[in-house]
Amino acid sequence: MTHTPTGNAGSPDVRRGAGVPVPRGGVPVPPPGGPGPGRRRAWVESAARMRAAATTEPGRLRIIGAGLALLVVAFGAVTAWQVNDRSTAADNVVKHSAPLSATAAEIYRSLADADATVTGGFLVGGLQPKTVSDRYEDDITNASTLIAQAAANSEGSPQAHAQIAALNQQLPKYVELVTAAQTNNRQGLPVGGAYLRYANTQMRKPGGLLSAADKLYQIETDRLGSDYTRAKALPYVSWAVGAVALGALLWAQRRHYRRTNRVFNHGMLAASAASAVVLLWLVAGHTLARNQLEHSDAHGARSMQVLNTARIGVLQARGDENLTLVARGSGDAYEKNFTDGMTSLAGPDPKGVGGVLAQALQLADDSAGSDPVNAAVKSVQTWRGRHTAERKSDKAGDYTTAVAEVIGGKDSSGKDVKDTTGNCFDAVDASLQQAVTQEQKEFKSAADNGRDALAMLPYGAAALAVLAAAGALLGIGRRLSEYR
Repeated sequence: MTHTPTGNAGSPDVRRGAGVPVPRGGVPVPPPGGPGPGRRRAWVESAARMRAAATTEPGRLRIIGAGLALLVVAFGAVTAWQVNDRSTAADNVVKHSAPLSATAAEIYRSLADADATVTGGFLVGGLQPKTVSDRYEDDITNASTLIAQAAANSEGSPQAHAQIAALNQQLPKYVELVTAAQTNNRQGLPVGGAYLRYANTQMRKPGGLLSAADKLYQIETDRLGSDYTRAKALPYVSWAVGAVALGALLWAQRRHYRRTNRVFNHGMLAASAASAVVLLWLVAGHTLARNQLEHSDAHGARSMQVLNTARIGVLQARGDENLTLVARGSGDAYEKNFTDGMTSLAGPDPKGVGGVLAQALQLADDSAGSDPVNAAVKSVQTWRGRHTAERKSDKAGDYTTAVAEVIGGKDSSGKDVKDTTGNCFDAVDASLQQAVTQEQKEFKSAADNGRDALAMLPYGAAALAVLAAAGALLGIGRRLSEYR
């Protein structure tokens, strides 16, 4: 009699719902498709196949082609990135930081000129001449307009905004003090001079109008220097990646020649040529841009900074000269400021040249820039001589003659004085303005040339890098086709 066996030790027991055969000994049987005894996982087998393929010539060629394409594309990308950063910085020099620095300097000049003008008008007594009042009003209006422009263009700079806020807060107060001084002066009240001296103190004190304008100028000048540093920075990474890419292409072609005796591979030759063009373009373009930017900095931006410093010194000296007389016998402090200012401006020798004006002459690289500075030097020398005569008259008690020698008019004997220190001041200011205009032209021309030398390089580098990568892949592909 036969009957169906219920199982044995060698047959699996398929449990209901489990789907996995389990022997009676309790050791599970691997599911179908899993790695059986002696088999490796798929990724291990793929890696082994890749290693095996890399030992063959077609495999090596594929690796070389991928590496060359990656290197060339990396060269183009790094070049485009670094050159674009320098091009942006050069553009900032031309369009933002340099104009903002010039605006800050002009704010300072306008405020200092307004102060010097109103103190000169005070010496006339009574109603000020229309030319004086018009110049003062123009200076205040110009300063207000430029402050508004600086506020609109100084985005992202909390330090600049703090100084602009101080200027906006203090300028109306200064105007009120000057108005009160002029009103009292027209009425012949001595308190007008006190108002004017107080207004001048508010203008010049630490944290005052000129202090805020000077700090704004320094902030914008520092930003200009930072943009120059970025624009002129050498692209070492681009040069290094380019040299590696070009070297790898030359090595691959030499390898190709040694294995096939074929002198040229058109694809890799095109890739080498494109990479060489990018590298040469990068070196030549950046060198030209750097030279032009350095020229614009040394003979444009720095010259303008020195000339602006000279103009500010001239205006402060004029204000001190006027206030010495406004103080009527108690202006020794203003006279000392005048002497110190002139020493800083032109050196200690009244008949020589030194100080800031000597620096301006050194930075001027042609006669168009040096001639106005030389004219300013001569006017300063004449001014110092006339100021000495004016101080002699004032100390002798001849106040009327001293005032006439400063602003013009009749002296104590009724003689009309025409050779005044005011004429010298106007001549110095006009000469320095001419020099500033000349340096601005040189700056803009050189800075534009430097910026333009980099303008197309990022796009050209990217396009040529793609062309070089395609050439390298085509060259390797042509070699691979010989194995099919």
